[in-house]
Amino acid sequence: MADEEVTDPKALLEDRSKAKCVSQWYDYQKCVKRIEDDETGHKHCTGQYFDYWKCVDKNVAEKLFEMLK
Repeated sequence: MADEEVTDPKALLEDRSKAKCVSQWYDYQKCVKRIEDDETGHKHCTGQYFDYWKCVDKNVAEKLFEMLK
């Protein structure tokens, strides 16, 4: 048992939860495409990026805490 490699259940749950957040991912990708030619560096997609990860984290949290009980 001491030789077994420990796996992080959060990483596995994140991969599974990404499919539920496709809408947010597409919004982020549209933003990236829209600002692609910005040479000033003032435009960014931080909001859309965080919206995507917020969705993933929300879906992960529901299952992760059940596993830890």
